[in-house]
Amino acid sequence: MVEFVGREAELQNLHWLLQENQQIAIAAIAGMGGVGKTELALQYANSHSVTYQGGICWLSASQDVGVQLVDFARNKLELNPPEDLGLVGRVQYCLTKWHQGEVLLVIDNVTNYREEVRCYLESVPSRFKQLITTREKLQLPIVRLDLDVLTPLAAMQLLKSIVGRERLRREPLVARRLCKWLGYLPLGLELVGRYLLGDEELSLTEMLQDLEKERLKNKALKKAQSEMTATEGVAAAFELSWRSLQENAPLLGCLLSLFALAPIPWELVEGITINNEAQNWKKARRDLLQLHLLQRKGEGIYQLHPLLREFFQDKLTGLEQAEEFKRSLCRVMVAVAKDIPQEPILEQINAVSFAIPHIAEVANNLIEYISDDDLIWAFVGNARFYNGQGLYTQAEPWYQQCLEATKKLLGEEHPDVATSLNNLAELYRSQGRYSEAEPLYIQALTLGHKLLGDEHLDVATSLNNLAVLYRLQGRYSEAEPLYTQALALRRKLLGEEHLDVAQSFNNLAVLYYGQGKYSEAEPLYIQALALRRKLLGEEHLDVAQSLHNLAYLYRSQGRYSEAEHLCIQALALYRKLLGEEHPFVAQTLNNLAAVYDFQNRYSEAEPLYIEALALTCKLLGDEHRDVAQSLNNLALLYNYQGRYSEAEPLYIEALALTRKLLGEGHPDVAACLNNLAYLYRDQDRYSEAEDLHIQALELRRKLLGEEHPDVAQSLNGLAGLYNFQGRYSEAEPLFIQALDIFEQRLGINHPNTVTVRKNLADLGDRLNSQQ
Repeated sequence: MVEFVGREAELQNLHWLLQENQQIAIAAIAGMGGVGKTELALQYANSHSVTYQGGICWLSASQDVGVQLVDFARNKLELNPPEDLGLVGRVQYCLTKWHQGEVLLVIDNVTNYREEVRCYLESVPSRFKQLITTREKLQLPIVRLDLDVLTPLAAMQLLKSIVGRERLRREPLVARRLCKWLGYLPLGLELVGRYLLGDEELSLTEMLQDLEKERLKNKALKKAQSEMTATEGVAAAFELSWRSLQENAPLLGCLLSLFALAPIPWELVEGITINNEAQNWKKARRDLLQLHLLQRKGEGIYQLHPLLREFFQDKLTGLEQAEEFKRSLCRVMVAVAKDIPQEPILEQINAVSFAIPHIAEVANNLIEYISDDDLIWAFVGNARFYNGQGLYTQAEPWYQQCLEATKKLLGEEHPDVATSLNNLAELYRSQGRYSEAEPLYIQALTLGHKLLGDEHLDVATSLNNLAVLYRLQGRYSEAEPLYTQALALRRKLLGEEHLDVAQSFNNLAVLYYGQGKYSEAEPLYIQALALRRKLLGEEHLDVAQSLHNLAYLYRSQGRYSEAEHLCIQALALYRKLLGEEHPFVAQTLNNLAAVYDFQNRYSEAEPLYIEALALTCKLLGDEHRDVAQSLNNLALLYNYQGRYSEAEPLYIEALALTRKLLGEGHPDVAACLNNLAYLYRDQDRYSEAEDLHIQALELRRKLLGEEHPDVAQSLNGLAGLYNFQGRYSEAEPLFIQALDIFEQRLGINHPNTVTVRKNLADLGDRLNSQQ
């Protein structure tokens, strides 16, 4: 037996509406075909027979309501209205002579209330309660109870009541997918359930596959069985409403079926044209809403039911305007995609979020209706939306599809192929997948040179991006000439005051910072920041990036108060523009924590390090370069605090992860080795510490040259170890070398310089005391 599920609240509400202390209470159960209006009315009538002592009269609007009512009165109540009265008069006679007690008049499947019902029942005694089922959205004084589809849980319960618990248990996930495909529509669920009941060998998986292939033409959805309340299949139920549509309403239904199965912003629909002429779709929208063929989901937001979308798509195939609708929709969605910035802020992401599923629908199913010039945008728009939120894994398939589509449709040698290669490489770089990014960058650069010549902005972009990759890999000597070329080319083509020029200033400064050339990095950072503020104003992601990078430099120079101020500004700006959960926010939290750490403000640093680590892991996964850096920094803090047992596993994890992601020959590996060496020294594990200090020193000399501050740091660390061990004669020359580098690169007042000078003085005292 099929259970009546998911409508308990509606039954109670319906009874309350009908019993409301009004002179006349008319409750209309409205809703799309197949939503269960008749079944709800039937269940209500069956469960409230005691309430209506005067009887329950069921009338169908498919026949003359007045004739049915008079026949009921004659046959059931033994009333004999005078024949000389007209039909309306005979109805009124029956109502006045009706048996005592409240009466329930159920008028089922009303399509035109005024002509089918009102002419007979406009004025009736208050004891007569009228319950109307209709697809119309009737207005006051009629009280309306709108029915929606079932909840997912109720849909599963309905299916279970038909096919049995065990059958659903065998394929629980498929059962949920089946309910979702049917849009939780009671008629669809009952039809499919009974079809499955009639074929015990048919699995839910096979049923779902057949539905996805055959859509509304599937046998399960075409015909109602005799024991059902419904008398028709899904398409036939929808067809009744379709026939009532006038003017542009059928066109609008078909047009909406081209959108994704997701909420549709009305502003997108208004851009669709017929014969290149704008249309006023509002009346058509009203007609669809009136018949429950369209649902309002919020202000300016509408949606089709999944099965109605299938129905309208079927109607679209025979529509003269079908091809034009597809091309027009593609133009609208491409225009939206083009407006998504390369690095969208939270406000822009929220503004475009409703359009994203529809851009995806165009990319996946309507790509042949996009012009070659606009081909990449359906893919790039989606990718930018996810990439801008730091959701790199969700952006990746869009960039991959873009590359495949451009190669297939435009040929291997096309500027958009070069752009697609570059975009995918950029994504891989953001994910720390450097070995996958490099060949794509090189292909993009080579193709750009070939197709566009040596002096083109796209070539400058490729040079810049490849240089960024090399810098991240610690390949500074390869990065610098590319950065320099990109900057020169951008200045030549764009002039001095352009955002691309500011980007080149910033990136070259980052390289100099990595090389320990702080005095050369600072003016470039300041130029980039000033230019970005001038061109973009104070509240922009590029400005936040410049603030963050300059703070990083000042921190390394020991200018902590300046670094802290800039870091706090950058963090506030990132949070405002991107929200709380973004990789850039995590990076800035990490940097601010380091500023506090270096000032021995450990209680302020620790929660920021922990927050940065948790956020980075959540957004980028456990295996990312930023995760390794966060682990290393938190370990360093614990080391400073003497929490050695907490620091060591973090150091070891950071080292292993850095080696895995970047290889053995990278400056980050040297930093991890050096930090772990300090920990072992502090634990009096001198032999282990010495080995790591030496490895770090050799690697830094090899990668960074002899006069880099990081080399000086390693020299100082090894000298400090020898000093601990009383190996003063070995420590002294290392301290001297470190001091020379720090004084030259960081200045005589830098904290590192001051520390080494003090260490050297203490060492001198010890040597003198030995003599």
